[in-house]
Amino acid sequence: MRYFHPAPFIAVAAVVAFAAGPAAAHARLVSATPAPDSTVAATRTLTLTFSERSVPAFSGFDVVNAAGEKIAIRTSVAEDGRTLTGALARPLAAGAYRVDWRIASSDGHRMTGSYAFTVR
Repeated sequence: MRYFHPAPFIAVAAVVAFAAGPAAAHARLVSATPAPDSTVAATRTLTLTFSERSVPAFSGFDVVNAAGEKIAIRTSVAEDGRTLTGALARPLAAGAYRVDWRIASSDGHRMTGSYAFTVR
């Protein structure tokens, strides 16, 4: 009678799990201007930098005021592929704002998030 030894299978599964770790990483917001939870003077430019390169066609962000209205913004992706910049037609008025971002990294993972800031 043959005995089943699970040790080789467990070892292979562990190697595969550890090797897949870096490939399973997701893009995350690493910095933003204005920064999350900050209070700033009126601004016409917002910048979000992520941990991975993005796919421009599926990445961007919206700026939403306290009434829930989206503010018109033109976004672009920098040459580094990690930085999204948004240009507003005019400076933001005093008040609370939320940035709703979405990014698709080159490995196909889509991530979303949001943060708030205030204009004085």
